[in-house]
Amino acid sequence: MALVILKQACIMLFLILVGAGCFRLKLLSKDTVSEISSLVLKVVNPVVILLAYQRELKAELVANLGWTFLLAALSFAAAYLTAYLLIRKKEGREAEIERFSTVYSNCGFMGIPLVQAMFGYEGVFYVTAFLTLFNFLVWSHGVMQMSGSRSLRSLVRVLYSPAIIAIVVGLVLFFTQITLPAVLTEALEMVGSLNTPLAMFVAGATIAQTDLPAVLRKPRVFYVACLKLLLVPFLTILILLPFPAEEIVKMTVVAAAAAPSAAICTMMALMYKRNAAYASELFGVTTLLSMATMPFLMLVYGWIA
Repeated sequence: MALVILKQACIMLFLILVGAGCFRLKLLSKDTVSEISSLVLKVVNPVVILLAYQRELKAELVANLGWTFLLAALSFAAAYLTAYLLIRKKEGREAEIERFSTVYSNCGFMGIPLVQAMFGYEGVFYVTAFLTLFNFLVWSHGVMQMSGSRSLRSLVRVLYSPAIIAIVVGLVLFFTQITLPAVLTEALEMVGSLNTPLAMFVAGATIAQTDLPAVLRKPRVFYVACLKLLLVPFLTILILLPFPAEEIVKMTVVAAAAAPSAAICTMMALMYKRNAAYASELFGVTTLLSMATMPFLMLVYGWIA
């Protein structure tokens, strides 16, 4: 398993470098990167999620999905405590962005490819529970945090998220045991295969837009990165160890929690007039460092468990 994780991290890093190179060579523009990001979030990721539910109905799968929901909720609770206890509001400090970047991981862009490489579509099936909570919390608590106001409208938006729609449709197909036609399944698998390369291209192009030498001289960025990439997933490991869930469920939750800061933080910072440049810097640094920390945390889980 360690070799699989390391191999996938190397592949993802290479694809990130390709994406960064394409942006530097002006083969990708900012608008194109934004459009590809939207394509991945609204089309490719939902397709991967939908395909994950195309499997035989078994009591074991349903039980494991329930365990994933529980462990994912505990992981988010640990992330909230970490963010609010260790990131204090202070004049001149972007506490909202730092907290958002600590709590919410890029579990769709980075978590799904890693889990898919380790466990195939069964792993993706379980990570949908983490994604469901992620989408609900981002569009409720996340919006309230970034906007500074409480609105029921943001809660309603959760229901219109493509990922949530795919999860609902997938669950209906799963529990009714409706199997998609072979031709349609094959076509969707081709779309789903775009997930990793496109997601990594976007990550690389986003990193290329930041002034990395300047960012690397900011100690605060590394402080937040340590919270997100090391402390939160390590706390997640400690929390889930006592539970009698299967290893594939626990490792899926750890992988999702260990992913870098969510790309959506930058988009929301732009939407609510926050410091989008700082959000992008946190995304860039945590994405680069996660190439080492994600495999490391998975190995740590193996050693402790």
